[in-house]
Amino acid sequence: MATLSQKTVPDHGPKLTEEEINELKLELGSAWDIKDGKLFRHFDFNNFKESKAFVDKVSVLAEEANHHPDITFSFKYADIVLYTHFRQGLTEADFVLAAKIDGL
Repeated sequence: MATLSQKTVPDHGPKLTEEEINELKLELGSAWDIKDGKLFRHFDFNNFKESKAFVDKVSVLAEEANHHPDITFSFKYADIVLYTHFRQGLTEADFVLAAKIDGL
């Protein structure tokens, strides 16, 4: 069975149940939190240049996957929020993209 990071980001898919979310969260790991029904992760960097470079890489992944996170970044940090707006909840696509972001 392929790990999350090895999968292709699916095209939306159905909204996940709480049980499915918990299973995928275990596979994803503890670096990601679920806040207000959305996947969230905070990344720390040494300076603005590193933060921006990371955001640029995430942007490329998001475009390739046609699945776009909410990104907030500034000097020394970037926050990523994943949520499938179309489904008004989390889908497998959110977890797969999160795993790919972890691989950067």
